[in-house]
This record gives sequence, C-alpha cells and structure tokens, in this order.
Amino acid sequence: MTSLPTLLTLLGLLLVIGAFAGVISGLLGVGGGIVLVPAFFYVFTSLGYEGSQVMQVCLATSLATIVFTSIRSVTGHHKRGSVDTTILRTWAPGIVIGAAIGVLTVSSLRSDVLQFAFGILAFIVGLYMALGRAHWKIAPEMPKGLRRAALSPAVGFLSVLMGIGGGSFGVPLMSLHGVPTRRAVGTAAGFGLLIAVPSVLGFLFVSVDAASRPPYTLGAVNIPAFLAVISMTLLTAPLGVKLAHSIDQPKLKRIFAVFLLLVALNMLRGALFG
Repeated sequence: MTSLPTLLTLLGLLLVIGAFAGVISGLLGVGGGIVLVPAFFYVFTSLGYEGSQVMQVCLATSLATIVFTSIRSVTGHHKRGSVDTTILRTWAPGIVIGAAIGVLTVSSLRSDVLQFAFGILAFIVGLYMALGRAHWKIAPEMPKGLRRAALSPAVGFLSVLMGIGGGSFGVPLMSLHGVPTRRAVGTAAGFGLLIAVPSVLGFLFVSVDAASRPPYTLGAVNIPAFLAVISMTLLTAPLGVKLAHSIDQPKLKRIFAVFLLLVALNMLRGALFG
C-alpha cells in the first residue's frame, strides 16, 4: 500500500503541473498534453514507478484531461464562429481510426520506445514553433480524396503516440493549407476531442503492470493525476489568456519552443541511455 507522504507528494506535484499546463495552454493556444506527458513521466518515475509501461500511463492520463479541455475549448470557439464544421466532419472518420490504431500501438510498446517516439515528435513540433512563419503555405485549401484519407489517420495516430490533442499537428496542417489561424485553432480543438474520446475509452481496458502503475490507476488512466490537472487548468487557463494580451506572442512562442526542444532532447537521452 502506498504511504500517505507519497500520495501527498504526488498530489502536490500534479497540482503544480496542472497549473503550469493551464497557463501555457491559455498563453500559446497549445494543448497541455505536450507539457503534461513529460511532466507526468518525471513525477511518476521519481516516485519509483519505472516499469515498462509507465509511458502508457502518462499518455492515457494526458488524453483523459484533453477530453474535458477540448469540450470547453471547442464550445467557446464554436460560439465565436471559429470552428470549420466541414473540415471537422470530413476529417473525423480518419482521425478516429488513426486514434484507435494509436491505442493498439501504444499498448504494445515498451516505455523506452514511447519515450523515443515522443522525443522525436516533440523535437519536430518544437522546431516548427521556433522556425515556422505565418505566411508559409503549401496549398490554398485542405487536402481531399486520397491525401485526406492518408493524412487524417496520421493526425490521430501521431497525437495518441504523443498523448496530445489536435493542436500541435492540426494547426500547422491547416495553416499550411490556407486556413486562417483563428479558425485553425478552433477546428483543431475539435480534432482534440475526436482523438481523446476513443483513445481514452481504449486505454481504460489496457492492463498495466504494478511497477508502472501509480496509486488509483484505472486501466492506464491515473485518476488522481487526471483530477488534479483538470482542477488546476480550469483555474489557470484564464490567467494564461489574460497574460497573452500583455506579452509578445512570437517571442514567447520561441522561448517555449526552446523549452520544448530541451524536453524532447532529455526524453531522447533517457530513451537511448537510460
């Protein structure tokens, strides 16, 4: 049985993580998952949960929080008319299929392999945030036909592999295809819901070994981490939105990109060298 001091330490660290993820989400419009997954990993492993499936718990718990944050986000964006329902409807089947394949893949991989995958993908996202420009375009409209059939599952699959919502891949994809930034952000919030709901339902049935399972973990979803993060992001995300109006956004994005690149490199180091 886990001791009370360990539980209190776990709770305290998770509250801090949730607060930070909420502020970052409000400031930059990126999903908290890209912060939550490495933070969960470092908290759980520092408390002694270092089994071969600890990354599954991190990814699943992050996606569980995204279910609720995406509902709030997509509702708010829809009220402001910044959700493209046509894109959402036509991309939904592929995204859901990709998310389901992602769950099956994640549940069969070791933690170090998932660390490596997260590190590589986070490094790519970080580079885009650091170097990307708003005027970059590769096509005047969103892909259709076979290109959509290939790209939509890829968005779902890669997002589950990282434990994130639709923003990190969806917003760049739409921006590069001529969708205005505000509309891309609102629509990507809908992507997040399409990714998170089926994947979390799948992760609830994944069996996790005892060495990887923090207290009160259901399937691969850690309930205390989920509740702590949700409670704090609800409080701190509005603060991030408020701060966003008084801070130089491009400069802040590049600072966060450097942070993300360092996190990615550290995850890669852990995966390769232990």
